[in-house]
Parts: sequence; C-alpha cells; structure tokens
Amino acid sequence: MTTSARAPDAIIDAHIGQRIRRRRRQLGLTQHQLALACGVRFQQIQKYESGANRIAASRLWKIAHAMQTPLLHFFEDLPELVISDGGALLSAPQEDKTRHDLT
Repeated sequence: MTTSARAPDAIIDAHIGQRIRRRRRQLGLTQHQLALACGVRFQQIQKYESGANRIAASRLWKIAHAMQTPLLHFFEDLPELVISDGGALLSAPQEDKTRHDLT
C-alpha cells in the first residue's frame, strides 16, 4: 500500500482522536478517567487522541457511551479532502437499482 493511499485513513484517525480529546476536555475528564470507563489504560487513550493508533469501532462506541456523546460526533467536520477521496466509504448506502421483480 502506498503512502498516498494511507493518507485519508491517517487524516480520519487524527480527526477522530482530536474530537475525542476535545470532548473529553469539555466534560472535564482526565485520560485516566476515560480509560477506566472504557476498560483500557490511559496510554491507549493518549494514542487514540494523537492519531497514533487506529480505534476499533467497538472501542469508539465505548468511548462515545462513556462520554454520553453521539457516535457521529467524532466524524463531524471531516476535511473535504477526505470526504471527496473516500466518499464511497463515507456516503450513505445507495438503493440497489439492479433489483429485478420476480413476478
């Protein structure tokens, strides 16, 4: 995989991490408190917030739940570059127009 192919993923990871950090601080939580609520060590929260580690969907759900925050909050305000490059991954599913009636 080339570096340019990973760039949108890295941007998304960093964005989600920044949103986690911002929300955690808004709530007045420490990394340690959030980590305890999610069942990880605070160092792992540091890595998520810096974008160094990719966060699994199940872990992001636990973080959102612990912070009483809608899951989609972490995806808000993604840079346009990411949306246009990876639009197929981020757009809503389209209705399958190739369906055939069997009647």
